[in-house]
Amino acid sequence: MQNQNQFESSRYWRTTSFYTACYLYAKGQVLVNVDRISDTRRSQFVFLDSPERELLVRSFNYADENDSEVLVDVRTFVTAIKQLKDKLYQDDFGRG
Repeated sequence: MQNQNQFESSRYWRTTSFYTACYLYAKGQVLVNVDRISDTRRSQFVFLDSPERELLVRSFNYADENDSEVLVDVRTFVTAIKQLKDKLYQDDFGRG
């Protein structure tokens, strides 16, 4: 795990929502770290922030069910789920 303090800047956006993180990852957003939240079993997914990320999150949360903006190829989404689960269970995410 990388030092959480280095990802505190406004250049980064965080979420504890696993499926929001998977969606962003499947849409090509850059995941820079997975931070464990102390004293809990939860983690935060840290992405580089961008105007596109903001639009994607808004669409993910508020678009109509079959809106083309939120559609993702199922294989891409399954791959994102697998990769983020792998990163959750790595002790040294970010070191290679």
